[in-house]
Amino acid sequence: MRTQAALGPVPTGERLDVMDVLRGIALLGVFVMNIEWFNRPMQQMGSGIPVDAAGLDYVIAWLIHVFVAGKFWTMFSLLFGMGFVLMSGRIEAAGLSVERIYLRRMAGLLLLGILHIVLLWPGDILVTYAVAGVLLMVMRGLTPKWQLLTGLLLYASIVTLYLLFAAMMLMLPEDLLAEMAAPLVAGAGRAEHVYPDGGFAAVTMQRVSDYMAIGLQSQVMTVPMALGVFLVGSWLLSGGWLQSPAVHRDFWWRLLACMLPLGLAFTAAAVALGTSFDLGAMEPRAVFAQALMLGGALPMALAYVALIVLAWSSGAGARVLGVFAPAGRMALTHYLGQSLICSLLFYGYGLGMWGELDRAAQTGLALAVFALQVAISHVWLAHHRYGPMEWVWRWLTYGRRPGWRRVPALP
Repeated sequence: MRTQAALGPVPTGERLDVMDVLRGIALLGVFVMNIEWFNRPMQQMGSGIPVDAAGLDYVIAWLIHVFVAGKFWTMFSLLFGMGFVLMSGRIEAAGLSVERIYLRRMAGLLLLGILHIVLLWPGDILVTYAVAGVLLMVMRGLTPKWQLLTGLLLYASIVTLYLLFAAMMLMLPEDLLAEMAAPLVAGAGRAEHVYPDGGFAAVTMQRVSDYMAIGLQSQVMTVPMALGVFLVGSWLLSGGWLQSPAVHRDFWWRLLACMLPLGLAFTAAAVALGTSFDLGAMEPRAVFAQALMLGGALPMALAYVALIVLAWSSGAGARVLGVFAPAGRMALTHYLGQSLICSLLFYGYGLGMWGELDRAAQTGLALAVFALQVAISHVWLAHHRYGPMEWVWRWLTYGRRPGWRRVPALP
């Protein structure tokens, strides 16, 4: 039946392989960033590079802080918006309700996000994506022009709010700023005590506490920011430039030429303000730097996308970058798998290695784990239609169990 075909696995010839490649590379960037926060209190997220970093550790930490932090979750968010356009088009082609199916999809993502927070890691992004995804569905009637304008406005508004908050902090006395920072300092102290030595129950309580204190409260900023990036991603795909990148190389060169200098300018301004800050002092300079980093994250992510697409559009580039595509098709499985591996390595109920690896060692571990995930992806997708968690998410979305294994082609 036409409906069944439209909602089945996307045929190989219809997939945008470059999106799988982008998703795979974004997954690596996100992991390189996230692994730090299995070794360091989340309360210190605005503090930049650890003050005790030195030598190679400092160099690696500086490179990640400047070129990775904030950029790859933004790239992932662009891809989420692109994926919405593709999925809603297929649902409409099947004559079904986009609202009903997509609400189920976001409810499934919300459930997975909550389980992720409780069982694995409080730095989850899936809950944010689920909430922002519902808002994206509500706004799906926007024309491409208004997708871009609304997306940029939402993103810029959050950067502006950070700048206004930093400016307000300049007018506050130092003792009041220290008082404002006290809950963060206390929370970081509890995290440093519980995570390396606590059992599963204690670590789980700490995860929930950290999320309620940091992750949940930050949703007022992260949801509209994610929605803005989703809309920019929707605009990118709606324009048709990604479907035939070789035909639209001029567009991607123009995007790279515009976005890279803009992103680097914001990032350089942030770095000029400092890269390490005292959590206990609640420095206004730190918030200014964070706002400028956010300002640069979206243009840098767009520049990275443009650079990868341009490389992909050449024959040699496609052969090299194609290795990331299977990992990109299993991004949800690997994102959760990375959290599972890190929780078992770093928390007290596992090996308890919290805080024992410097930034250079963390990065090496992330690269090794990701290389293993890429190899597993190639083997798994040779025999299965979906990754394990993609299969579960699809089941939650459509309310029926999808086919699991690939059916061998008839001779």
